[in-house]
This record gives sequence, structure tokens and C-alpha cells, in this order.
Amino acid sequence: MRKTEPTERKVSRRWPLISGSAAIALVAVLAALVHFRPRAPFAFDQEWLAELVEHRSPFWDAPALFMNSLGGGVVGVVIVPLVTIVVLLLFRRPWAAGYYGITVAVSAALVQLLKVFVARARPSDMLVPSDFGSFPSGHVANAATIAVVLALVFPAVWVWIAGGCYTIIMMLSRTYLGVHWLSDTIGGLLLGAGIAVIIWAPVASRLLEERRRPHRLIWQR
Repeated sequence: MRKTEPTERKVSRRWPLISGSAAIALVAVLAALVHFRPRAPFAFDQEWLAELVEHRSPFWDAPALFMNSLGGGVVGVVIVPLVTIVVLLLFRRPWAAGYYGITVAVSAALVQLLKVFVARARPSDMLVPSDFGSFPSGHVANAATIAVVLALVFPAVWVWIAGGCYTIIMMLSRTYLGVHWLSDTIGGLLLGAGIAVIIWAPVASRLLEERRRPHRLIWQR
């Protein structure tokens, strides 16, 4: 067991830093393209939005509006993170709770900084009101951050699948509602996932040790 620990620590730091940095670099390139090119959206952005607008119906409106509320506002920014942190603390996972809280906060802060820098206008055909700043999608960045964090804290296949489905559905809902271009959601996905794995690198060993302990509630002896 002692012989394998250094290898686990080495791997847990190298690949997240490389892959996370690559994701952030792609976000930077995409942000630069959006900012310095003419303000018109990419062709694939226009085609994707036109396709979704054509298929709008009350049947799809309901789940899209639900995802809008779940991924942003008081629910997505305050309630969901606080509940998640409390649950992790109840199960004696302080490192996981701290990792989750810091990652969500850093991801949200970088989203706002990029929105100010890029200053991209949102699509004109929006179904819900939104503030200025289309790139990147904060809802998608938040979804990707949560999905990757929970999958790294609870490394099970079903957690990865559930997180991936949740993020993809969030991407679809943001473009369906017309509040983001497709490239905005791609930027949010890369940003949220990249930040999650980069911040995971220095605490990976602590999280591994914490995960190996018996899972008991805080009031259980």
C-alpha cells in the first residue's frame, strides 16, 4: 500500500493540471475569437438557434424553464451549493465540502470576469429576461463544475453519467430559451470542468484518504 501512494499522488496531480489547463486555454481562445471578431455570431451559433426556435413548443418550454431556475438565481447560486456543502459536512467530508465550495466560487467569479471582458450580446429572441454578457454561460459553467466535482468526490460511473446528462440538458435549455449562443455554452462547459479538475489536483490525496474512511453521519460514533 505504501508503495502505491506516491504513484497515486503523482498521477492525481499531473493529469488534472494538464487537462484543466488545456480546457481553460480553449476557453481563452474562444473568448478572444468572440471578442475580437465582428459582433455577429458564428454560423453554427445561428444555425443551432434557428433550429431550436423552429421546434419551440409548450411541451419543451416547461423543462427548459425548470432548468433555468435550477441552474441560476437564488436556487442555483445559493441554495444548491449550501445544501450540498451541509450534506458533505454531515457525512464527515470536510475536504470535499471545502473543495466543492471553493471550486463553485472560483468558477462563478471567472464567469463574471469573462462576461465583462468579452461583452458579447445575447441573442435577440429570448424567452426569459437575462442580464448583459452572453459569453460564457454561467448556468452551464455551474452545471459542469458541480458535475465534475461530485464525480471526483464520488468516483462512480453513474455519477459521471448523471453529471454529464445534467450538463448537456443545461446546455440545451440555455440555447432553447435563446439566452445563449451554442458557443457560450461550450465555453461554460470547458470553464466549469477545467476549474474543477485544476483545483482538485492539490487536494486529491486528502479527498482519497477522506473517501476511504467509514461513511457515517456526524452525530454517529
